Amino acid sequence: MSRFAITLSLVALLLSCAAPPMIPSAAVADLAPNAKIRAAINFGNPILATKDAATGEARGVSVDLARELGRRLAVPVQLVTFNTAGEVVDAFKAGTIDVGFVAIDPARAVDISYTEAYVVIEGAYLVTRDSPIRSNAEVDRAGTRVVVGAKSAYDLYLSRELKQATIVRAPSSPAVTDFFLAQKLDVAAGVKQQLEADAKRLPGLRLLDGRFMVINQAMGTPRGRDAGAQYLRDFVATMKSSGFVAEALKRHGIEGAAVAP
Repeated sequence: MSRFAITLSLVALLLSCAAPPMIPSAAVADLAPNAKIRAAINFGNPILATKDAATGEARGVSVDLARELGRRLAVPVQLVTFNTAGEVVDAFKAGTIDVGFVAIDPARAVDISYTEAYVVIEGAYLVTRDSPIRSNAEVDRAGTRVVVGAKSAYDLYLSRELKQATIVRAPSSPAVTDFFLAQKLDVAAGVKQQLEADAKRLPGLRLLDGRFMVINQAMGTPRGRDAGAQYLRDFVATMKSSGFVAEALKRHGIEGAAVAP
């Protein structure tokens, strides 16, 4: 073989190695059926997304993941914002979104195909400083009223786990602490970081030590979009192993949440 032919072969080999992997057309059709990805962003969980104080635009790890997904699929991303996880789940059921970021829960799996978790978050309890409740184990007792955000992961979990306490539902997770105080309830349950911020914002509150649950946050797509679901699973695995998720958490100043194993 001539030197010229060898050179051409080497160039072809290098180009083939550098070429991005082919994206199945079925995956694009599942995740962007309207030539764009409609990505649900939930402002009800400040670990995942918040509004930029200066611009009002959505920012956070879920926003970064949605935009990176669009970049890799070479399609535009439309951020569809919600104030509660329950609204996101309803949008999945209605088929008005293509991907979303929600906690893994068996009740939701009827309508959502999940990836593996990309972030794990702790759920905690908040009480007043003079409350007789001193530990998580003391919450599930007759007469104790526990407030959670309606249709949140905490609502779904505690509805199954609490056998004696009564669950009261606030309109959203961010509203839990104010609702808890206004209604003079016994315990507030939710994202640990949100409750910590509330305890600093409002006097006379304290968090119980430890956690009552670990929340596995995942990406999802409406059930039945099998090619899209498989692509999302591979995408999340890559985003974790590459350090993308860890860097996004650091960039947005998120503490207390960890990249899922």
